[in-house]
Amino acid sequence: MKNEKRFSSLPGKLVSPLKLCVALAAFFTLHSSLLISEANAQGKYTHLVNPLLGTATLHDPADLGYVPQWRTWGAEVFPGSSLPFAMVQVSPVTMFGSGAGYQYEDEVIYAFSHTNKGHWNLNHVPMIAYAGDIGPDDYASPFSHERESAAPGYYSVFLERGGIEAEVTSTLRAAVHRYRGRDMGLLLDLQRANDRVRRWSISQQGSNSFSGWQQGGETVFFWAETSAPIESISHLRGKGARRLTIVDFSRKSDVLEVRIGFSFTSVENARENLRAEVGQKSFDEVRVRADDEWNAMLGKIRVEGGTDRQRGLFYTTLYRSMLWPALRSDVGSDSRVYTNPSFWDDYRNKLVLMALMAPDVAADVINSITLRGEQSGFMPTFFHGDHASVFVAGTYLRGIREGYDIERAYKLLMNNATVEGKPARRGGQDSYGGRPYLSEYIERGWISEEVMDPPFVTADERKSAVTKTQEYAYDDYATALLARELGHTDDYELLIARKDNWKNLFNPANGFMQGRFEDGSWVEPFDPYFPYYAYMYREANGWQSIFYAPHDPQGMVDMYPSPAAAEAKLDSLFTEPWRGIQAHNMSGFIGQYCHGNQPDHGFPYMYYWLGKQPKSQAIIDRIMETFYDMGPHRLAYCGMDDAGEMSAWYVMNALGIYTFSPADPEYIVSVPLFDRAEMDLGSGETFTIRRKGSGHTIRSITVGGRKLNGFVLPHTALTTGKEVVVRVN
Repeated sequence: MKNEKRFSSLPGKLVSPLKLCVALAAFFTLHSSLLISEANAQGKYTHLVNPLLGTATLHDPADLGYVPQWRTWGAEVFPGSSLPFAMVQVSPVTMFGSGAGYQYEDEVIYAFSHTNKGHWNLNHVPMIAYAGDIGPDDYASPFSHERESAAPGYYSVFLERGGIEAEVTSTLRAAVHRYRGRDMGLLLDLQRANDRVRRWSISQQGSNSFSGWQQGGETVFFWAETSAPIESISHLRGKGARRLTIVDFSRKSDVLEVRIGFSFTSVENARENLRAEVGQKSFDEVRVRADDEWNAMLGKIRVEGGTDRQRGLFYTTLYRSMLWPALRSDVGSDSRVYTNPSFWDDYRNKLVLMALMAPDVAADVINSITLRGEQSGFMPTFFHGDHASVFVAGTYLRGIREGYDIERAYKLLMNNATVEGKPARRGGQDSYGGRPYLSEYIERGWISEEVMDPPFVTADERKSAVTKTQEYAYDDYATALLARELGHTDDYELLIARKDNWKNLFNPANGFMQGRFEDGSWVEPFDPYFPYYAYMYREANGWQSIFYAPHDPQGMVDMYPSPAAAEAKLDSLFTEPWRGIQAHNMSGFIGQYCHGNQPDHGFPYMYYWLGKQPKSQAIIDRIMETFYDMGPHRLAYCGMDDAGEMSAWYVMNALGIYTFSPADPEYIVSVPLFDRAEMDLGSGETFTIRRKGSGHTIRSITVGGRKLNGFVLPHTALTTGKEVVVRVN
């Protein structure tokens, strides 16, 4: 098929860059040049990371693109302690029910919860020390950012209510709390989490231990050991069934330590996890080990050049990229089991970055989703689309083939591609299994949209028929690549024939991807500027859905009457002003392009297929310069991080290699942000990329001293340790 090698014929014609204004950003706070020089000299990278970045929310209409009528969603990240891909994320809660439980603008802390994704769920087992009088709904403590500190594997804050200095650190499956104050007790608010809590239990276990569980979306078990002997466990009762658990101690001391282990299988396993990972280690020993773990992970990429701010942003976004999926198996388990990735968000880049830096984790994640999928007969999906196909195919084609059974995974992917799924008309998970509306997609080559009369609602749950058609076509392409590699010729022919289905919803009259009714007529009325949210498109408008065909960008260009017409349409994406409409997840605009949400994150690269690479680079540079430390505190992203996708976008583009089509084992080369970057790969090789010169225009790319034809770098250049040199002016 002509499109299978679509990158090999990328045009090489170069012209002057699009003149885009680049906003000057303030110096990246908390990261002085002294700290950076010291970190590089000592091989320490955690000093460059600011876990508070992404915790603030945007309020200024100039940043958002509209006058906010409600609090917008920020990056929704947590500032607390975790290890890479850990079970435990211990972090302060300033607002239950918010994305990560923490908002920088808030002024009180309720507790420290122990699981976190930054996505309106989890926040299990809230616990904190207290002193003085409290009530079931009156126990939050004021705090000040002036007495707050965060680093990978560590968080501390002064709790003004009770005068308590609180610190937390963690291992993979346990957390350690240390409190300094007077007459302290411990409270647990087990009736609260970001999931709806259905049941919970807690009981004393000996003189210095207690255990229990909390059941919400998942059931989490815990075993805790305290430095002071427990006198009693009681409950403060409020209105109705409201109860707050209080742990009193028979001997008061100025320092209280609580070590708490977790499991998603049993209390006994939680105890074993705690004893195996913490044992008799002191708080400081656990903290140092957490710091060492993060330095080992972050140190797999070493950059030179750039500004202090750019290096700080780079290592902070790299840190954010390595937190999820989360471990769910216990010490001594036969294999490591992880949660499902946030496929709709992070298949684009983050999962590829994870596979490059931690191929063993990528393999375990594939094994985990395979085991989980065999219970239902379908490979798990997330939110929208069927992008486990892209993750599995891309990982296998990049040579990561140990630690999972590819044929078992492939069987489930084929079920997803051939067996109708049942739609779930609710937020979050898109289907109960498989692809919804698959039959009509297969029968006619596209999914029809419902008839809906205006006024339209920007958060209504509908079929998102255009987006589903586009994404299913790409998912079919990804599974077809895997089928071919595994020798399943019939499956390959079946699926590769569907890869052009996205073309069935391209309206040549207006140059947009547009919905059709069941009779084949175009959806009317149609406004490409309106964010229908789930009608026709998924969290997007017509502009933000216009160029999605990552497996066939040249085919997308060819849909227009001429390259000039395609370029004019692409220019309009970045110049047509946003119309001031507020919708969830949508903020941070360059024209109609929205960097605050995922659907159009690949669109800046479309200029490559028009021979206008400098135009792409001007936009990429503007995004990296503008959208990652926004707001008055320079602590806001322009939109949600979504389990690391937004962060991974920055990391990959700063390196100068982006996964335009993540199913394919290759990368589109852009201008690296740094003079030199080295990446240690799981293959044992070290990949190096260097930038020579400055500017937007790539003049040449050499791989191991040989000139690269075009702009696409094969994965083998990374795994064989070739040095890539990008010459620019």
